Amino acid sequence: MRSPLFCVSLILALLQPAVAQIQRMGLVLPTDNAALLGGPGADYYQFVDRTFEGAKTTPWEGGKFGFVRDPRRIGSRLAFSRFHEGMDVKPVHRDSRGDPLDEVRAISAGEVMHVATVASQSNYGRYIVIKHDWGYGPFYSLYAHLRESSAQPGEKVTAGQALGIMGYTGAGIDQRRAHTHVELNLLLSDRFLQWHDSQFNTPNHHGLYNGLNLIGLDIAGLYQKHAANPGLTAAQFVTSTPAYYRVLVPGSADMDVLKHYPWLLDGESPSGKPSSWEVTFSSWGLPVAIKASASNCSQP
Repeated sequence: MRSPLFCVSLILALLQPAVAQIQRMGLVLPTDNAALLGGPGADYYQFVDRTFEGAKTTPWEGGKFGFVRDPRRIGSRLAFSRFHEGMDVKPVHRDSRGDPLDEVRAISAGEVMHVATVASQSNYGRYIVIKHDWGYGPFYSLYAHLRESSAQPGEKVTAGQALGIMGYTGAGIDQRRAHTHVELNLLLSDRFLQWHDSQFNTPNHHGLYNGLNLIGLDIAGLYQKHAANPGLTAAQFVTSTPAYYRVLVPGSADMDVLKHYPWLLDGESPSGKPSSWEVTFSSWGLPVAIKASASNCSQP
């Protein structure tokens, strides 16, 4: 008969390969601008042009992640009605004409999934999407408004590898506001192409990597927490995001997001289709938990 100590050691040995698959993110900043981790916000975030209540301003806060755009006066309260899904990193290098020279780099090791080379086909302008697999489902970083790109689809990149040069391609951006818009996202659905074709008359030039199919987490907040705790995982960061609203959907729904991110499941996995799914979201629509529910519903 084996000793209890031997059995415990054997179990740990068998589990070790699975544990080893979880990799540290090893995040690096996307450009030479390092003010995110200690400098003034105005040194890191690119400003937006704002006209509100007759006053024209250029607040740098509009370049942050979150509800930071399109202010509205609601009684005595000021509310921001438009969400910004990434962070707008301002340049630290410009040439004599004022064009940015900053190199844009991969925030972590991964694989290039999409390179949008035609600036007019997206509000992102020229942009790149990279898949990162840290051992618990794919995350996708996005780098937008590039002047030029050097990455190719299918290319494996290392953390800090050059992807292109910062620019001001895309809608509503000029040379003054040149920046790199950076996101870190979950992929919502593998069936996005069919959904897009049923909802829009315009072509989808970007396949699964259309911005509508990518939902961002608070990337600036992740950087700051990762600096304090390099062992933090993106999955832990997502599931610790405050809940804001819940939606009940029919149990017949094909939950693609659970296939990619099984750690979103709250509670036991149902043996078959549940009566419904209860999906918990952040204030901006990031799914942070999903659980099977006994409640019946015919539509969301």
